[in-house]
Amino acid sequence: MSNVIEIASVTKRFGRQTAVENVSLDVPRGVVFALLGENGAGKTTLVRMLLGLLELSAGQIKTLGLDSNRQGLAIRRRVGYLSERPTLYDWMTAAEIGWFTAGFYPDGFEFQFRKLVEQFSVPLDRKLSQMSKGMRAKVALSLAMAHRPELLVLDEPTSGLDTLVRREFLESMVDIAAEGRTVLLSSHQINEVERVADIVAIMRAGRVLLVERLDELKSRTRELTITVAENSFSPPPVAGEVVRSRRRTRQWQLLIRGADDEQLSTLGSQQGIVAVESRTPTLEEIFVAYMQAGPSTVSVATSSEVPGAAYDMNEPQM
Repeated sequence: MSNVIEIASVTKRFGRQTAVENVSLDVPRGVVFALLGENGAGKTTLVRMLLGLLELSAGQIKTLGLDSNRQGLAIRRRVGYLSERPTLYDWMTAAEIGWFTAGFYPDGFEFQFRKLVEQFSVPLDRKLSQMSKGMRAKVALSLAMAHRPELLVLDEPTSGLDTLVRREFLESMVDIAAEGRTVLLSSHQINEVERVADIVAIMRAGRVLLVERLDELKSRTRELTITVAENSFSPPPVAGEVVRSRRRTRQWQLLIRGADDEQLSTLGSQQGIVAVESRTPTLEEIFVAYMQAGPSTVSVATSSEVPGAAYDMNEPQM
């Protein structure tokens, strides 16, 4: 099985509200897959559906080859999951909750849990009710990782962690992927994701706007600052897809995709263009551009380099 998650035309409605609309994407094995979006974009709803915690309104999800609507319990036995607000038994100590949880998993869970907790510098004999938010988050992370799952699903996992622990934790995600296991990381912390992600998907208002390998996304995206001879209410014509355009007097700032270096090199010779500056934007800048872009501006990326990725090119964007 090349894909650990296969999401096909999935929609989720809560009454009249549509939280996820016609989403299709695949998550290959052995990668760190980042699901990016603002609060309310539909990330957590999508995560809960693929774990079998929410029933789909339409479409199909297969997680580890299992149907999420019918085999949710079997999925959750094989997946490590950390929610944004994990529920823990506050009256237990860290050692006790590790021992208790070990009863649901094969031998070795408790040993690995204690090892992870010690790495996070969490006292085993302290009750969870007496721990800070950061310490509780470390306990929850250790519980999610202790059975070495083939798929680790993390919903805003670094919330409450200090800077050093957050960095160490994210770097460990790369090691997990190197072992052939998979990490699905749902987050709005774009700078952190950029350091570890292999593939990124950007969601807005319940729709997936883009799915692409991070290195391909950055290599195919340019931010152009074009100085023109006279004020104009429309940007100069450029090759590629314009994701976002902004004007400041005689300067246009464009975020474009798909134009090659040869096409960009001829831009400065066009009539009426005084100067052109080009640079590669950060993932955060690309993300912000897609959040700010109008419905007619945004289209789903079609990079053929993403293994197992699926795209719906016929649906209009919100």
